[in-house]
Amino acid sequence: YIGMWKSVSGDIEVDYLLPSELLAIKMVFEELSYEEIRKETGMKYREIDIALKEAVKKGLILKPQSKIRRENELFSKGFIKEKTFLETDIFTLQWHITQACDLHCRHCYDRSERQSVSYGDALKVLDDFWRFCRNMHVRGQISFSGGNPLLHPMFFDIYKEAYDRGFILAILGNPVSEDILLKLLSIKRPSFYQVSLEGLEEHNDYIRGRGNFKRVLKFLDLLKKYNIYSMVMLTLTEENIDQVIPLGRILRNRVKLFSFNRLAMVGEGKQLRLPYRERYMKFIGEYLEECKRNPILGIKDNLINLYKYKHGGNLFGGCTGYGCGAAFNFLSLLSDGEVHACRKLPSLIGNIYEQSLEDIYLSEIAERYRRGPEACRDCEISIVCRGCLAVAYGYGMNIFKDRDPYCFKI
Repeated sequence: YIGMWKSVSGDIEVDYLLPSELLAIKMVFEELSYEEIRKETGMKYREIDIALKEAVKKGLILKPQSKIRRENELFSKGFIKEKTFLETDIFTLQWHITQACDLHCRHCYDRSERQSVSYGDALKVLDDFWRFCRNMHVRGQISFSGGNPLLHPMFFDIYKEAYDRGFILAILGNPVSEDILLKLLSIKRPSFYQVSLEGLEEHNDYIRGRGNFKRVLKFLDLLKKYNIYSMVMLTLTEENIDQVIPLGRILRNRVKLFSFNRLAMVGEGKQLRLPYRERYMKFIGEYLEECKRNPILGIKDNLINLYKYKHGGNLFGGCTGYGCGAAFNFLSLLSDGEVHACRKLPSLIGNIYEQSLEDIYLSEIAERYRRGPEACRDCEISIVCRGCLAVAYGYGMNIFKDRDPYCFKI
């Protein structure tokens, strides 16, 4: 078949149409559901998604606007008006499928006993998340976490089902054997595999267990061998703040991205301490200078935007690409069905076994998390900042009213 259509720019295009492109056109014009297409063709969700994506790319059909958008009125006082920070096309579900873990870190924010998700419930979750993404016109990403997600006895079955539904897949876990990694790759290469280090070897092993530092470095080499995008995350504390930059230099040729989050003094993290605010402000400057020399260093903390704003630097998307992403472009799902706005602090907004994810997302309590602290409402850069709710919570503050205690705007 040969098709003729008007592109977005107004030009007339003429080209041969592939069967998948004809299917995409038919699906849109006849308003056919995914289920109807699956029944007619036997295609998987991800195959239908690919057909639609390619048709959009070619200009044959238009992609509907994402419904995951910030309230313009709420952020109208800021000077950042770009759509980039107001609307997202990707929504992340950080799914803690099990509490089982092969480590016992001293800063763990949740060591509570929760039953691992069953395979049957996992399928229901995947279908619910798929419907949420379709209704909200976004692409879904699942970051499998735990505990250690690969310790779940049905992990690979759940991972395969998630792949068949077309989700972007990622792993937040611990080092695994080469055989397990190859089994993962036989299903689908994750978009990234994130592990953690807490400083140089002595301090890291004090926090995460003897021998962990060497095991992580060896595993990073394994990820590099199989061309898997590797990430290392560090939890910043008073004890390791001076080890961040030296660790980044060690990791330079081993990892694609290294970044940090400030400690949330929640759970076992209550036993540790954050650096003083003045020391942290000084550290941000040192870290940004090191970023110019070390390409693997990433920036994540929202307060880095405040430092950049004060020093004339270019602002970035902050913690999740949209400032604080709690209940905006991100939700955390625990193995017992609890849905939290952010995993780093108790922020329960519903239970996926009792409500649909869409109902939870559109709830009043979720909206409160999206709005952020009242104290941040008049800030010029609130759209890409609003601090860290988990840090504020750890200091006993009212997270819906008070600004991050490390905010140095005033």
